[in-house]
Amino acid sequence: MPTSTLNLAPQVLLIETNDDVAQHVSIDLKESGYDPIVVNDAKAGLKQAQALNPALIVIDRMLAGESGLSLCSHLRALGNRTPVLLMMARDTLDDRIACLEAGADDYFLKPYRSDEFLKLVQMYLEPSESGAEQLRFWELTLDLTNRTALRNGRVIGLTMKEFELLKYLMEHPREVLTREQILENVWGYDFMGESNVIEVYIRYLRLKIDGKDDKRLIQTVRGVGYVLREV
Repeated sequence: MPTSTLNLAPQVLLIETNDDVAQHVSIDLKESGYDPIVVNDAKAGLKQAQALNPALIVIDRMLAGESGLSLCSHLRALGNRTPVLLMMARDTLDDRIACLEAGADDYFLKPYRSDEFLKLVQMYLEPSESGAEQLRFWELTLDLTNRTALRNGRVIGLTMKEFELLKYLMEHPREVLTREQILENVWGYDFMGESNVIEVYIRYLRLKIDGKDDKRLIQTVRGVGYVLREV
């Protein structure tokens, strides 16, 4: 008598207009143990994201009818917190800021390269090896399971990259961390481009964790980097 097996492979929703790219990415995901779901426009992508609750969403910035940035913003406005990776043609500071403001967690560049993409996917989908469930510093608590922060009773939602940045800072309290250390340990792969991207993420992280009457916890050390400390 035949029996059915439950597919436990993490689902990855790919929203890609170009059929050749979609096929290439889909094959790479399958061969790496993931379960890709492919759609070719923003409307279908939004519907599937809400219906399937995938582990990861991959969106091409250039979609027919709606930009990938707009789709990402729409998902976040609906309360969807699934990690989102954007496929982008350019790697300027303005592009990274647009990616962050749309609520995306990370990006990778065209032309598509299997090894770089799969490293990024693995970073977002592999289980955390940390044995601790929480990190604490001053009034700030970081929940490593739910990837949320808590300060003075206020729950703070974080994107994956914001979470990784705050986690790294909280693992090294009162220690001045250089930009090079942050890029290497937070981004987790060979980073090409200006280190200004750190300033952008620090600014958004401060906006989230520092309330109106809270002390600023992430301090800038000019010419060096950043440190988490109470003033």
